[in-house]
Amino acid sequence: MTFRKTTSLTTLLAFILLLFTSVILYVTPQGKIAFWANWNMLGLGKEEWGALHVNLGILFIVAGIVHTVLNWKPIVTYMKNKTQQLKVFTGDFNLALGITLFITLFTLFGLPPISGIQHFNESLKEAAAREYGEPPYGHAEASPLKAFCKRTGLDLNEAIQALEKANLKEVTEKTTLAQIATANNLTPQQVYNLIKPAPTSHSKGMPDHPGMGFGRKTVEEVCAEHSLDVDKMIKGLNGEGLEAKAGSTMKQIAENHDMDPHGVYEVMLQLQ
Repeated sequence: MTFRKTTSLTTLLAFILLLFTSVILYVTPQGKIAFWANWNMLGLGKEEWGALHVNLGILFIVAGIVHTVLNWKPIVTYMKNKTQQLKVFTGDFNLALGITLFITLFTLFGLPPISGIQHFNESLKEAAAREYGEPPYGHAEASPLKAFCKRTGLDLNEAIQALEKANLKEVTEKTTLAQIATANNLTPQQVYNLIKPAPTSHSKGMPDHPGMGFGRKTVEEVCAEHSLDVDKMIKGLNGEGLEAKAGSTMKQIAENHDMDPHGVYEVMLQLQ
């Protein structure tokens, strides 16, 4: 057993595990959705995978630095020309630099084909939001039941009665949805489903503020949700200089006009 061999093998193993955790985090739902649905993979949740990725990254960096120091002479050799003169910008170095700059710049400016990686990641997160559902607000699972009911307009006593009727344990106004869910082997979303009011016919008009996941909704979906005329809304948006179609998402409209989705919502509020 030698220090050099141990360092090299540690660097290799850390790299392999980092590759694995990177793939896991790439397909992981957004935090608010992962916590709301108690998402996990291979028995680990989003926080555990994130912590593992960070710590493996630190291990890889430390091992990589030590590996570089131990192999400094071969690295210097790579930057010498045929006459053994030190030359940083050799053909090999220039190619490596070009590949690195290509990935970096195309990522920063959102250019294809590199941008396709991010777009695919966004589509995975959108699919997860549709599959698992979204909380009424960010990290709603961490709110005590009393605060949760106040923010969502639910009656606290009715909520407690509904949960007790379902034979759930540890139900008090001070326990959070996450605590109630854990105590009863449920997800916070399932707890919420037990206390939320039954769906009614579409409401008339848009509220003052959009709900969670608004950016992923299409013009057609927003209009259907609030009983608005989709053709009239599209005509109004186009009249305001915002090119839109029935299948356009709020995020797409906003990005095409250098806006935030909430800005598009404000325009739609005025047009309804």
